[in-house]
Amino acid sequence: MAEERSRPNMDEYLMGIAIAVRNRANCVGNRVGAVIAKDGRIVSTGYNGTPRNMPNCLDGGCLRCASRESHPPGTGYDLCICVHAEQNAILGAARFGIAVEGGTLYTTMQPCFSCMKEMLQAGIQRVFYLHEWKHPDAAYRAEYERLQSRFLQGVRRLEMEDPDAQWAVSTRRAKA
Repeated sequence: MAEERSRPNMDEYLMGIAIAVRNRANCVGNRVGAVIAKDGRIVSTGYNGTPRNMPNCLDGGCLRCASRESHPPGTGYDLCICVHAEQNAILGAARFGIAVEGGTLYTTMQPCFSCMKEMLQAGIQRVFYLHEWKHPDAAYRAEYERLQSRFLQGVRRLEMEDPDAQWAVSTRRAKA
């Protein structure tokens, strides 16, 4: 008799695809995948790494990633040339003329400040993430929460297993 499997709900299904997209990530820190969906249909995907036609992080393409010991967590982003998964999903849709306004973004890592601002500006209404991210400076967390509160349908963690968490999530950051 075949093993019974439960069918994932739509949010679990789309997050599972974000996990698969993450396999293309080329970063020495967190490896992140993102999916933007509208009406339950995927309109764009993205993963983190250097811009097109530049050496990947794992090939020394990003100064910040290549010298992580010189940059405490949460610093040196002005030197980082990596494009975040959420940004790549939004930019990929824009490059092909696909509207994301009203969409839901699924990402394997809670988005950073910049990605939150960009998603708001692009009209994303709802965000699901798999792994929590907190800014290392507690003084900035209230402002981050203020950004999150502006999503019409909320920002929330999706409770599901990540079979590759040990590979994908950096252990360099101290738990805040």
